[in-house]
Amino acid sequence: MAMIEDEDLLLAVLNSAPITLGVRSDQLDGEIGWEFSERFGGVGTASEQAALRSSRDALHALIRGDDDAATAALSEVLATVSLSPRLDVDGIDWRLEAPSDRRLAARTILAWSRVLREAPGRLRPCANAECNLFLIDHSRPGTARWCSMATCGNRMKARAYATRARSTS
Repeated sequence: MAMIEDEDLLLAVLNSAPITLGVRSDQLDGEIGWEFSERFGGVGTASEQAALRSSRDALHALIRGDDDAATAALSEVLATVSLSPRLDVDGIDWRLEAPSDRRLAARTILAWSRVLREAPGRLRPCANAECNLFLIDHSRPGTARWCSMATCGNRMKARAYATRARSTS
């Protein structure tokens, strides 16, 4: 399993339910969901899309601090998944064994777990309350706040400036 690829998968899954003009869309449904699965090596079936949606929604809840039903949903996805060690000259390599329709969801959950361990506090929701996207902060000081500086960061800074300008007038 390639760690960077799976981190990209994690962000793609987390960010697959964007809010545009106040309306949430789902990029894991239908034809666009099939293309999403194909891009990450999935099978594109309806059951795979359902497992990805369930994992995404549970991870959203966990990252935002609401873990009541989220752990049960993730446990259900992982119920038929295992990691098996394979020894080679470079050491141990862990091989993911999962039904084809659960593989992408399992990789997503494993990537989330790895990010939590290796970069605690760096996976977070965008600071724009109107945004439904997430970021993994790779900056040295760990102070990134927005999913994108060009969109949410610019909007939030413009709002803060306008608020300051109104309060000084």
